[in-house]
Amino acid sequence: MTTMHTHDVADRAATGDASPTRPPDWWHRDHPTFMALTGFFAGIAFLSLVPPAYVALMRWLASDETAEALFPFVTVLVAVPLGLIITERTRRFGTYMLVGMIVCAVVVTAVASVVIYVLSRGEL
Repeated sequence: MTTMHTHDVADRAATGDASPTRPPDWWHRDHPTFMALTGFFAGIAFLSLVPPAYVALMRWLASDETAEALFPFVTVLVAVPLGLIITERTRRFGTYMLVGMIVCAVVVTAVASVVIYVLSRGEL
């Protein structure tokens, strides 16, 4: 079964195709809230899952020293949302994916710094 896009319905109406077609569902019409939430949580998941998977793969394929030397190449993952932002069709998704990645990084950094501060003070 193929999905119907908005222009497909208009094309069928213009050609006089009398077959009954259902209008596309709301997620096929690029619902703005759906795309924003999906992009934001995809950015969080992407930043949370890709670096650990990269480290695990590098440690499995190479020695620990080589894996540590190759770890900075994980920053290439920022190219994924930037590539999505360039394309007009995926611009909204890519923007929110980048926002999700930035928010995730800020929250993780803030929590880690508070935990390190509290532990270094010896208050726990």
